[in-house]
Amino acid sequence: MTSKTIILTGGGTAGHVSLNQAIIPEIMAMDYDVEYIGSKDGIEKELIGESFPQIKYHTIASGKLRRYFSVKNFTDPFRVAGGLIQAVNIIRKTKPAAIFSKGGFVSVPVAMAGKMMNIPVIIHESDVTPGLANKIAMPFADHIFTVFNETLQYVPKEKSTCTGAVIRSELMDGSAAAGREICRFENSLPVLLIMGGSQGSEVVNTAIRSNLQELIQSFNIIHLCGKGNLDETLQGINQYRQFEYVTHELPHLLHLTDFVVSRAGSNSIFEFLALKKPMLLIPLSRQKSRGDQILNAELFQKNGFALVLEEEEANPERFLQALSQVKADEEMLIENMNQAESPKTAHEMAKLVLAHTKKEK
Repeated sequence: MTSKTIILTGGGTAGHVSLNQAIIPEIMAMDYDVEYIGSKDGIEKELIGESFPQIKYHTIASGKLRRYFSVKNFTDPFRVAGGLIQAVNIIRKTKPAAIFSKGGFVSVPVAMAGKMMNIPVIIHESDVTPGLANKIAMPFADHIFTVFNETLQYVPKEKSTCTGAVIRSELMDGSAAAGREICRFENSLPVLLIMGGSQGSEVVNTAIRSNLQELIQSFNIIHLCGKGNLDETLQGINQYRQFEYVTHELPHLLHLTDFVVSRAGSNSIFEFLALKKPMLLIPLSRQKSRGDQILNAELFQKNGFALVLEEEEANPERFLQALSQVKADEEMLIENMNQAESPKTAHEMAKLVLAHTKKEK
């Protein structure tokens, strides 16, 4: 007999956790228990623990899968092997009906263990091209969900479905008034939200702060600068509010926002699209990533949802020019976003996941 338990996994960045956060309440509302497998020190432990303290969180060892030379490339396979043994033991005790993986290095041994234990493994890929962890895990998957239609050419089509984006229900319930109470801006200028990812972005942070005196002539600014990146010397500026990272406050801040400057992670940009926020995207360069954000940003620009500024071009002068263009194109960008396909709800995504569960005998 299998239990009515679903194991979720995924971590390393907030983007590998946010969808899990969205569907957990929906899965639980359908009378399933949820348990989570993540790493000991990853951001997933903090995010899941803060949002769902009632959920049992299992830690396993995980090695980073690097595309470049490092001595750790020789030792991390042993950590992955250790994580596999730990995941097998967790699955043996939990006897889940399915495993849902959002990606990240910690998810690889979990997917492998699920296949070994004959548990359905469902993978979700939110970028145009699959990340390395998902590429490794895909042979062990029973089904793969993608956000972009274009991704289907990179995954086994016979077991893959494009669902489109999934948006957290609480995102739509945000309140501009609550966001205004958080920020306490003293004027009615348009609000510019800056997001550089959960770890922050030196390029984006520098572009904002080096232009701050000019920017506050036109905007109130909410700057999500990343952990450890607060600048105490700027705390006294009334039109500038900086936060390392926000969770429950984000829907309110987004509803208050008029324009967005952001990296181009799939989850974030689809949230901006759902709320019709004109955006300037500064994707991670190919020197710092596998180029997934560049492809995401290019597709959004092609569809008329965003303007894109390459990281290598994001000097203070060019940044101001690009932001001015977004402001000038505001009506056109919003009109194009109004024509976009509506995103999936977390409830709809949870139902798709549960359709692939192992049935009780």
